[in-house]
Amino acid sequence: MAATRVLLPGLLCDRAVWQAQIDAIGPCHVADYAALDSLPAMAAHVLATAPAGPLAVAGHSMGGRVAFEMWRQAPERIERLALLDTSYHPLDEGEAGEAERAGRMSLLATARRDGMRTMAREWAPGMLHPSQQHSPVFEAVLDMFERKTPDVFAAQINALLTRPDCTELLATIRCPTLLLCGRDDAWSPPARHEHMQRHISGSRLVIIETCGHMSTMEQPAAVSSALTEWLTWAT
Repeated sequence: MAATRVLLPGLLCDRAVWQAQIDAIGPCHVADYAALDSLPAMAAHVLATAPAGPLAVAGHSMGGRVAFEMWRQAPERIERLALLDTSYHPLDEGEAGEAERAGRMSLLATARRDGMRTMAREWAPGMLHPSQQHSPVFEAVLDMFERKTPDVFAAQINALLTRPDCTELLATIRCPTLLLCGRDDAWSPPARHEHMQRHISGSRLVIIETCGHMSTMEQPAAVSSALTEWLTWAT
């Protein structure tokens, strides 16, 4: 039975973040987390709503964290994993964790006060490579974020602030695993993916040049090529 291709969007993202890859690799099940506010709940929802049988799961950013939780809950269903621009670590303790919490809550306050697009204009520049600033890709990211509501933003922020620690999970992964990120991803930098590669047996790492955090939209051809190859790896 062929594995269903499942694509997991990141924070405030929807099908648009994967559209170039869908065009390249064919039909996929794209997850929608609705207003769920925890990563385990999102993973359980995807497992329950995806077609029965084996799954080839690719997650971007927060979607990569959902992919980890899917592996934790139902490893027997996961035929292969692709983890893009993501990480495994929990919320830091002490001042660093409080700074992350404060930053996310400040963005949420802006979204509630001034609207999602205004918030996105403040937040998105750090996600993309400098060459993409003021580009059609940048505007497409703003459009995508604007399609979500502040309540959905709040729910997904909660999911990330309460994210499980996946450090010990890495060594349990025994399926073909692609790790991919932008060379200039400041949110989930190459060093995090290099750590995952060292701890996930047989995993392969692809670093995309001239690319920030939004790799699927910034460098769609390179990401699509990597995913196309990943789908052919022997299990």
